[in-house]
Order: sequence, then structure tokens, then C-alpha cells
Amino acid sequence: MIKYSIRGENIEVTEAIRDYVVSKLEKIEKYFQESQELHARVNLKVYREKTAKVEVTIPLGSITLRAEDISQDMYGSINLVTDKIERQIRKNKTKIERKNRSKVATSQLFTDALVEDADTVGAKVVRSKQIDLKPMDLDEALLQMELLGHDFFIYTDVEDNSTHVLYRREDGDVGLLEVK
Repeated sequence: MIKYSIRGENIEVTEAIRDYVVSKLEKIEKYFQESQELHARVNLKVYREKTAKVEVTIPLGSITLRAEDISQDMYGSINLVTDKIERQIRKNKTKIERKNRSKVATSQLFTDALVEDADTVGAKVVRSKQIDLKPMDLDEALLQMELLGHDFFIYTDVEDNSTHVLYRREDGDVGLLEVK
């Protein structure tokens, strides 16, 4: 069962919007065990130029499912974000299970649903975040970066306890920065 935390920025979250978000996200419940309690954080934001941003984050213990979309149509963005989350689950279910095998029994996370194989000059800081660096190996960090949909990911290497940064290169490959 999914519990929802739906927040609006520059928009009032009406009952109709809340119901729409819940009805769309309920379609991913089939991938999880009924006894699994999930907490989905949904952030809806409307900008002055009439665009809407929809972000959905679902923590699953050692990994986090996350998707976002920006468009002129909030309801369309809700649909796209739900589809992105569902694709992440379907594409990465086997990888997630492998990484969580020693931490959480996989059967506690997912059901047996179908799996698919798987310019800054003059810029200013407008948002600051604090993060906890989790010890993990390179494969787990790559998976986490992909699931979050980010172009970079910072983590602590489980073997030598040093800080590493993964980043997506312009050619589509991934680079690794090792802090000494």
C-alpha cells in the first residue's frame, strides 16, 4: 500500500488533483508486495511561464525511485512521471533485487510482475541540499544514478571508504572521479 504526501508550490492541491495523482500512481502498486508499505512524495509546482513540474520520489530502503517532468500540461506530466517510475521498476527489478539481496529479502519489495532486461558562467546557487553518503560499490552507485535520473551521483566506496563521483558525459558514457 502506498501512502501519499502531495505538496503544491504556487498551486493549491485540490481534491481533484489529489485523486488524479493517487489514481495514476496506484498502477505501480502491482509491482510491490501487498504487505510492503511505501511512502510516495509528490511535489507539484507551477511556474510563472505557465509550465508545471511534477516530481515523484519513492524511497525503498537502500534505493530510491524518482522521476520528474516539466510541461504545459500538469495532468500529462503526472501521466509521464508515473510511466517513468513504472519503466524504472520494470527495467531494473533484477538489478535492484540483486543489490538488496543481503539487505532486505527481495520478496518483501516486489511481486513477480513482468521484468524487462534491462552554460554556467554567472550562475548562482539557488538551492542547497545536505546528503548522506552511503557506502556502496560502483554497480550500486550506477544503478542509483540511473534510478534517480541524475547526471551525477556522489557516494562512498564500500572497499576503501573514499568519496567518488559518477557523472554522465556528453557522449552518453559515464565518468568516475575518485577523491584522494
